[in-house]
Amino acid sequence: MWLITGTLPDPDFAIHPDAVQARSRVESNALILPDGRAVPVQRGTAALAATALLACEAYGFPLPGLLLAGDTGQGTGSRRIYAWLVTHLAKLAPAGLTFHYLFPDLDWHNRVLMALQALERKPMLAADAGFMYVAKMSGYADAYDLFTPDLGELAFLADEKAPHPFYTRGFLLAEEDNVPELLQRARRHGNCPSHMIVKGSTDYIVCNGEIAARVSQPSVPAMECIGGTGDLVTGLATAFLAGGVPLCRAAEAAARAARLLAWECAPTPSTQVGELIRRLPPVLRARKKEILGDSA
Repeated sequence: MWLITGTLPDPDFAIHPDAVQARSRVESNALILPDGRAVPVQRGTAALAATALLACEAYGFPLPGLLLAGDTGQGTGSRRIYAWLVTHLAKLAPAGLTFHYLFPDLDWHNRVLMALQALERKPMLAADAGFMYVAKMSGYADAYDLFTPDLGELAFLADEKAPHPFYTRGFLLAEEDNVPELLQRARRHGNCPSHMIVKGSTDYIVCNGEIAARVSQPSVPAMECIGGTGDLVTGLATAFLAGGVPLCRAAEAAARAARLLAWECAPTPSTQVGELIRRLPPVLRARKKEILGDSA
């Protein structure tokens, strides 16, 4: 089983461990948890989870479990997730985990990583957003299998001194021409895994430390203005990995599928990511060979 874990910007949303092995679903623009609670799919972890669930359903892949908690930046909900993972990982023995928005607590991150490394079979580890930041800050970023940064986050990973993207030094320019240099620098300092999706107007697929592919078509510029499209890409990669698609292929397929979805939906800058996610299943089914290639 694959596990998606992250937080929601709702101070009243308690940790929900029952959803880890129970079925969640997506209806309209809401993520419906096993107890019937509806979480709006706007951006962030909810958008990632909804994308992964719908993509897995479309392709008949095993559905991921969800471990969610409310956290508005104080760290309380995130620490509950960290503690639950440390206690339950050995019994759960997941095939993989996708970490998303979690408060960057170095001590708890390291406890979770130690618990993961103690498992008899180490799961595949993907990280985006806040958890990617704490993974880099811990000095153990290269213990992960996949990061999904945008260009600004790649510059942060390349800056060995920056504790947060806000403090990335200005000479590390977040521009597409600089991707190879930023990648080399991040790798040299051990601040990223060997596989990444660098999201931008061109998506760079990094496999085994090298740029293996560039995905730039179809190009839908409005996608750059829509919040949550990066979460959508990470959700697609999660679904493909949960379905057993090899890592490099899953990364490229995620970037391509997001672009094909945008092309089919013809969004404007005012389009909400939930509208795109809702239309995902028919696009995935119609374009399966184009997306997954030999893995279809």
